[in-house]
Amino acid sequence: MNVFVERGITHLDLHAVRHHDAEEQVLDFVYEYQEDIPLIIICGNSNRMINITKEILSKNDIIFSEPRYGIVRIESL
Repeated sequence: MNVFVERGITHLDLHAVRHHDAEEQVLDFVYEYQEDIPLIIICGNSNRMINITKEILSKNDIIFSEPRYGIVRIESL
């Protein structure tokens, strides 16, 4: 899991993550760093990865926004 902190916000970078591994990594990241919300997930330019990430978050009732294309921001659980 490629996690880093930038400007005080914890990020997960999904570049090079296989689509079938995304669900586990996204949920592990959100729950492990839930005390640091807001969190950022970088999906990149892959429509499929963006959609997978949004589906995972929605399915688990995690509130998120999309400040830019390819970026998902976790707002609350």
